[in-house]
Amino acid sequence: MSEIKRIEIDEVWADSTVIEAGHFVFIGYCMKNEGQDIKAQIMGAFEVLEQRLEMVGLTLESVVKMDCLFKNIDDLNYLPEIIQNKFHGKYPTRKAFETKFIRDGIDFQVDAIAYRQR
Repeated sequence: MSEIKRIEIDEVWADSTVIEAGHFVFIGYCMKNEGQDIKAQIMGAFEVLEQRLEMVGLTLESVVKMDCLFKNIDDLNYLPEIIQNKFHGKYPTRKAFETKFIRDGIDFQVDAIAYRQR
């Protein structure tokens, strides 16, 4: 296996939000628009995901798996339309979870795995 590259490191939380290992890129903690409505938070999370993919020269098309975390699982109904608009038919597998977030105002977060063809 080739070297593991930690692309974006957060020393405060002691984690890496972007790691490339072999053909896979692991991206975590994508969230944005904290305190805004759920649609804005979902859109913001995908913007962050796209920015992090760009760090390694990839796009949403390379995403093969997503974990979508919701404060309220009933908000899952907003997700399909946004994914359809963002992924244009090249959908990853995904799971949705309801969870408690560390701060008030966070209603959505996405983590993803992308694949790099060589």
